[in-house]
Amino acid sequence: MVMMPKRVKYRKLQRGTKRGVSTTGSNLAFGEFGLKSLENGWLKNTQIESVRVILARQLHRGGKMWIRIFPHKSITKKPAEVRMGKGKGDLDHWVAVIKRGRVLFELGGVQEEYARQCFRLAAYKLPLRTKFITRVHKG
Repeated sequence: MVMMPKRVKYRKLQRGTKRGVSTTGSNLAFGEFGLKSLENGWLKNTQIESVRVILARQLHRGGKMWIRIFPHKSITKKPAEVRMGKGKGDLDHWVAVIKRGRVLFELGGVQEEYARQCFRLAAYKLPLRTKFITRVHKG
């Protein structure tokens, strides 16, 4: 299951910027535990999928997972050994733009130690530094 938009208005996008801090999506919304990004960058659809597979395999005993990011941005590549010019390259893959402070994945219905273990395995697959966060219980 490759994550990509069903349809987009423009197929080929410009690179844009990776700077700044995430304002939306920086708090837990669904689960009790989350994996938060500490760096800016792009996450490929294949990287998101590999984390989804790892978390799904770990959660076979129960619990729920939420993926808080989606690859909306298309990345193009020109073939190897092709001269400059002649237009923009063909679509290669899709990425999610990640700004620091963004919650990437959430887990619920599991123990904290188990969630930590699951997210540690997931973080190995990601090119960004991340940190484990928990929901602050009031009361």
